[in-house]
Amino acid sequence: MASVSESKKACTVNPLKMSQPLGACFAFMGMDNCMPMMHGSQGCTSFGLVLLVRHFKEAIPLQTTAMNEVSTILGGLENIEQAVLNIKKRANPSFIAIASTGLTETKGDDVDGYLKLIHRKHGETLAGTRIVYVSTPDYVGAFEDGWAKAVTCVVDAFAEPCEARDPQQINLLPGCHLTAADIDELREIIASFGLKAIVLPDISGSLDGHIPENFTPTTLGGTTLAEMQRMGASVATLAIGSHMSAAAMALEERSGVPYRVFERLTGLGAVDELMGYLSELSGQPVAAKYRRQRGQLQDAMLDAHFWIGSRKFAIGAEPDLLAALTWTAYEMGGEVLAAVTTTPSPVLAGLPCAEVLIGDLEDLETRAKASGCEILLTHSHGRQAAERLAIPLLRTGLPMFDRLGASHVLMVGYRGTRELITHWANSLLEAEHQAKPEDWPLNAESLAAARGMSPPASSCGSGGCGCAASPSNEQSETHLSQELQP
Repeated sequence: MASVSESKKACTVNPLKMSQPLGACFAFMGMDNCMPMMHGSQGCTSFGLVLLVRHFKEAIPLQTTAMNEVSTILGGLENIEQAVLNIKKRANPSFIAIASTGLTETKGDDVDGYLKLIHRKHGETLAGTRIVYVSTPDYVGAFEDGWAKAVTCVVDAFAEPCEARDPQQINLLPGCHLTAADIDELREIIASFGLKAIVLPDISGSLDGHIPENFTPTTLGGTTLAEMQRMGASVATLAIGSHMSAAAMALEERSGVPYRVFERLTGLGAVDELMGYLSELSGQPVAAKYRRQRGQLQDAMLDAHFWIGSRKFAIGAEPDLLAALTWTAYEMGGEVLAAVTTTPSPVLAGLPCAEVLIGDLEDLETRAKASGCEILLTHSHGRQAAERLAIPLLRTGLPMFDRLGASHVLMVGYRGTRELITHWANSLLEAEHQAKPEDWPLNAESLAAARGMSPPASSCGSGGCGCAASPSNEQSETHLSQELQP
């Protein structure tokens, strides 16, 4: 099992971590007709907005309270009030989601108190729009923590207890490490058991790269308010990733819906566990489609283990994504020699590697022994490190700004695991040295013979000893060139 340590450097050199407020706003983008907003300076929002636009190659709805030096000192009530009223007037979203930043958290703004005053003053104007607030200071925690806090906040705000339960409805709480394709795959798997999933948050509806029929300044799809309010009628909650356990627990406390946390859904055993649970929950067998996919995954594992087995991996990712990748590499016979993550998590100590370091990509490159690895798994900011280490980089996680199709990368289920390990094996196979003629240099005699030249002086060339006399160089070269012509 792994020992967990934290880098004590004075500064971050090559960042791996992204902030809590960005993680919270990303979660809010998985909710229908929503306008996420950061309560802080304009720059805080601009950096996050650019990062998401470069990753998804889509228009991203994200607003700011645009705090400056004066408003920060005097308090942000007026900025929040103006922002909320402007958003209501111009976009009319179903709800506005506010995430704090380090600036306003350091000041100590009482945002909950501000919102009560705003509702008391503008209740009629804001009718039909709900407002939620989550505290996400960016000087602690990371992207994963912000996502988890946002989902827990939404559960507390909208989930309602229901007397009657729908035996075919379950809740799915995906972690921030799942892509739109991952969520679509899980929804399809759940549907194969005759169950319907309410996904919170559902970025597969809002950030899956589709072109809408009509423009809207808010999110383009995702979980609706009505679906959030019906979550209490489900028979079970599936939380994907350790960081989603708090939201699942909050939902159980509010509505009595039991939950189960799946730390990962990548890997043969992990997917088997999910299939068994859904079969038990629904009373239906696993569909033939997924039995066949399981066999395909087993075959892919047999094929790929020749290239993945005994290979050394360096991985930098959020804790739950790190866990999924590390366990998959371990199960394929690989060794994770260097592992770096962004924030403490209960999954880290149980990983099958010697050490997990909470740090940045420079720590991964220098302190975490990545120099002895053969492949690097991290997001696009690891490209320079991979170049210096002279090993292939397999981009995974967010941001992935120098490749297309980030939303459609699939890593869960039998099919996603198969695609992942095949991608690993192909990358390692491509990085192998391809033999060329110059890898087997000829000795002097053979080289001379190939060129039609006289052998070295130590060899007999007169024919007096019974050997055929060597032809002239000019004749040999002419004869050789004729033979080489097509």
